[in-house]
Amino acid sequence: MAGSHIISPLSPPSGSLRDPVLSARLDALKLLADRTTDRVMVVDRDGTIIYANHSVGSGDATDGRPAKCYQAILHRQDPCAHCGAMEAFHAGEVRSVSCGSPKKPSDCGMIQAYSLLSARGTTEAVLVILGQGEAAGPGHSPSEETRLGSLIGRSAPMRQLFEMIRLVADSQATVLLQGESGTGKELAARTIHELSYRREKPFVAVDCASLPETLLESELFGHVKGAFTGAVAPKKGLFEEAEGGTIFLDEIADTSPQFQAKLLRVLQEGEIKPVGSTRQIKVDARVISATNKHLSDLIKAKAFREDLYYRLAVLPLILPPLRDRREDIPCLVRHFVAASCQRHRKPVIEATDEALQALTAAPWPGNVRELQHRIERAVVTAKGARLVSEDFFEPTATATPAETDLRSVGRGAAQQAERARILEVLLQASGNRVKAARLLKISRASLYNKLRAYRIE
Repeated sequence: MAGSHIISPLSPPSGSLRDPVLSARLDALKLLADRTTDRVMVVDRDGTIIYANHSVGSGDATDGRPAKCYQAILHRQDPCAHCGAMEAFHAGEVRSVSCGSPKKPSDCGMIQAYSLLSARGTTEAVLVILGQGEAAGPGHSPSEETRLGSLIGRSAPMRQLFEMIRLVADSQATVLLQGESGTGKELAARTIHELSYRREKPFVAVDCASLPETLLESELFGHVKGAFTGAVAPKKGLFEEAEGGTIFLDEIADTSPQFQAKLLRVLQEGEIKPVGSTRQIKVDARVISATNKHLSDLIKAKAFREDLYYRLAVLPLILPPLRDRREDIPCLVRHFVAASCQRHRKPVIEATDEALQALTAAPWPGNVRELQHRIERAVVTAKGARLVSEDFFEPTATATPAETDLRSVGRGAAQQAERARILEVLLQASGNRVKAARLLKISRASLYNKLRAYRIE
């Protein structure tokens, strides 16, 4: 195969790598990696290279056998004393392992390793991303990069995410985006679409959690006239609307087992059956899904189909929380301030250094979404020529002597965080209190009581 200089990926050395799920993942990675200048390889438990793209360069096999990674990359006969990639084999789930950074890579140049699961749920191979080294293009400096599509960041986790997005973008394979709420999973999905050959076709986003099962099936697959009460005319589903493009299924973990079974068939056969119809319709839409939940836990609890997970997670990507990429916060602040000023027709203002330090140190449980909403509110309500800390955070009342004990301070901090979270979710739900209560996972009565207690209008 062109681009694979160390071993033919069509003939894996290990019998375990003949697993159909793992083979599908390897096939998808080959198509992508042979088109990129990034150095990419896949290794098994013994460090044997199953696949390496053209940017890795050629490595020497020994006695006609496939080369080990330390032979091909470091040109030595003994394995490394410690290998970050090997840690992924002991994880027992899809995860990524860092080893060094673009500024200070490991001996072999490895920056990130991603576990590749088999149909049995075990890690049988690891995808390794190597620093670009000599393969880097002229003038390319990873430290200077701050943006990919709609994603912004210069931290090591974001640069690693950018590398993976470039790698998976031009593929047919399904992508599963995992990360906490507010980390930008839909932005990542849009970026993947915009970098792919499908960019001229539709990008259709669906919030699976906001629709009941019967309506979700009709929305995605369409229905025929008379299929149910109110179906007075036939309707095309969103899979058909996304023909040739990408369909993004957000909050996929919140779907029912019955719907999951139907979605699995769509992914397997490339066909949909409109509600009430007896005929199948061929569709060509790339599926990107997302969740903020741990699907491995849901699979153990029998709340999510394991076979659907393997279909969705052919190419899994993890979006880092904002607390793990604090150095990106000043870039994000400047971007959101400029965008908010333009949206609200206000002159562009800047945040003071003190404000940037306060924003960088804040906990941000709602991640980038919470930061964006906090900045928008500050831009709208600010009165000065520059944004100061008080524009973003409510001033903390001076504690009386009776309130300075640790318990009182902790209680006050918890209440402040809870009030901020309620405000963020209300803004996210466009003021809809029923939806906000559902997102906060509390009853409507509890939400109303908290609104009164915190004097939130």
